[in-house]
Amino acid sequence: MQGYRSAAPGDAMPYALEHLSCVCALGRSNAEVCRNLMARSCAGLRPLSDDIPGRTVLFGEVPGELPAIDDPEYDMRTNRLLKLAVENERAAFDAFIARHGAGRVAVVLGTSNTGIDEAQRHVDAWLDSGAAPEAMRFSEIELGTPAEYLARILGVEGPAYAISTACSSSAKAFPAARRLIESGVVDAVIVGGADGRCRFALNGFHALGALSQGLCRPLAPDRDGINLGEGVALFTMERAKEVRSGIVCFAGAGESSDAYHPTAPDPEGHGAEAAMRAALADAGMAPGDISYVNLHGTGTIANDEMEMKAMERVFPALAENAGPRYESTKPLTGHCLGAAGAVEAALCWFRLSADGKGAALSNSFAFGGSNASIILSI
Repeated sequence: MQGYRSAAPGDAMPYALEHLSCVCALGRSNAEVCRNLMARSCAGLRPLSDDIPGRTVLFGEVPGELPAIDDPEYDMRTNRLLKLAVENERAAFDAFIARHGAGRVAVVLGTSNTGIDEAQRHVDAWLDSGAAPEAMRFSEIELGTPAEYLARILGVEGPAYAISTACSSSAKAFPAARRLIESGVVDAVIVGGADGRCRFALNGFHALGALSQGLCRPLAPDRDGINLGEGVALFTMERAKEVRSGIVCFAGAGESSDAYHPTAPDPEGHGAEAAMRAALADAGMAPGDISYVNLHGTGTIANDEMEMKAMERVFPALAENAGPRYESTKPLTGHCLGAAGAVEAALCWFRLSADGKGAALSNSFAFGGSNASIILSI
């Protein structure tokens, strides 16, 4: 299987990801997220007992109150998470947009839940009362609404759209954002992902028998499933005219679609392997150039087994206990679904910034065999 890459080998140009705002179960700000990441804190995984009838599960929830949204057209948890992320780094985003001009900046987000949870509550009320609730807005379930809302609060006038390919959504947002710049449509992009807590998603994974009985244990012999989570990660992306010291760059991406099964991964991981190899080719890198790999690492038996088969083929040094450091961070954040790729790219960003050198590969593998790997470097 051939993976897709955006540029010819060796032609990749770095794209600076100078500014970031991340909120997730690890914290409400960059500082909190980074501190708890380095401490490997799982404290953000909290028990939920109300979302799945008769069952309590751990969920990676953003702590504390979220900012209010007055406009009912956009009032949903996913957008409130976006608003918090913007407020945290407002000055950086405003300066970035002002430098390029609002009409030359785009928004590309990965998402999957949007406002499904709010829409479900309206439907429940409708079924209970027999009358359509006046507060219901169809925009709650439109996939593009979070991108539209983000563009609105930032004052961005370029294209604004969302990508929804389940768990690879926001990883795929990065090469999509780069293509907008490469094509000359815009000069810069606010790129990332956002997904909020959603009962529909929780019950769906429960029905699949995919939820862990406790804290998920990726790669462990006794692993029994995933924990879900929520979060936002937003990056500024622009062409790097020169590689400046200390700036994390988007170096490359690879995508593949193996279409093996609607929900189960290819047991041999051929699609995952193709995505990783395509990302390396796009970045003009060899496997030995990668210092860290953030695995998709959900904690299910099928996912972890196939991903490690693919990893061992792409990084043969792993068989000799060499090669890059690798881990899954989902016990720290929960699986953030459409936001997972961006949130985990943010965790790579923090690690690279702390190290001051290296290259990190982040994997996101979704239902339907929609696979993406991205590489950040410093």
